[in-house]
Amino acid sequence: MSVPAFFKPIVHSQAVVERTVAWAPIIMALLTVVIVLLRYGFGVGAIMAQEGVLYLHSALFMLGASCTLAADEHVRVDVLYRGFSARQKAWVNAIGHTIFTLPLCAVIALGSYGYVSESWHILESSPEPGGIPAVFLLKSLIPTMAGLLALQALVEIARALQCLTNEVPSNA
Repeated sequence: MSVPAFFKPIVHSQAVVERTVAWAPIIMALLTVVIVLLRYGFGVGAIMAQEGVLYLHSALFMLGASCTLAADEHVRVDVLYRGFSARQKAWVNAIGHTIFTLPLCAVIALGSYGYVSESWHILESSPEPGGIPAVFLLKSLIPTMAGLLALQALVEIARALQCLTNEVPSNA
């Protein structure tokens, strides 16, 4: 379903995030192979590479949450939902995102503010020798996830409202 023009940049940005995050599992697998070969083939440890897998895994889940919502593949208890009409589903989505998703995103963003800002203030790095000196970037995924998820929830609310009002956007 199309969205009003105001939401087009969000939808486009979400598609860019989705295409970028889709590479994470492939890079993680290749990096893991390299780590194993270095460790067991050459007896060399690669702490930075090991942490790289952790960072990619974190990015996959934290940034992928909004992609999952955009694809309507998120977890939902759909014992009743699957039998609903399009209008009933639109009501559930609009109300659900308004009273659950958006407040949760606000709690996550506000709750992580001190944690992330302190990490940026000290430019927190890995406690491991040879680790990635950018833990502050890893922690920044928390409010980023909340922001992307909130933006996608707004798009989903707009789609639901469009369905409820039977409006077709002028740019469809």
